[in-house]
Amino acid sequence: YVELGTSGGGSVQVGESLRLSCTVSGLQGGTAARVVMGWFRQAPGKLREGVACIYRDGRERYSDAVKGRFTMTLDNAKDTSFLQMNSLIPEDTAMYYCATDACMNWVGVYNYWSEGTQVTVSS
Repeated sequence: YVELGTSGGGSVQVGESLRLSCTVSGLQGGTAARVVMGWFRQAPGKLREGVACIYRDGRERYSDAVKGRFTMTLDNAKDTSFLQMNSLIPEDTAMYYCATDACMNWVGVYNYWSEGTQVTVSS
C-alpha cells in the first residue's frame, strides 16, 4: 500500500515562508528509486500545474512562477521531499500535492499522488 503523506500547509501573510514535506511509504526502493519526485498545485477554478521537481540524477526544475522563491529538496534516507516556499504571494494560494514519477507535464509508470495540503497567502 503506497502512501504519500504531506504536511506543512497553512495560512500566511504576503512575504512569509512555509515549508511543505512529503513522505513516501510502501513503495519499493522509496524515493531513491523514483525517476523523479514532483510538487504540484491547483488553485480554485484552475488546472493543476507543476511547481518543482527533482530527478534521480539531481537535476531540478521549477516553474517560472516560483523560480527563485521556491526550493525543492529530497532526503532519500527519509523518503521525504521538501518544498521551501519563500516570499509567498497571494497567487501562490492553492492546494499543494506531491507525486512520485511526475514532473510538470510528464507522468511515469510508478505515479502516486498525495492528499493535498492547503496553502493560503493573504495580503
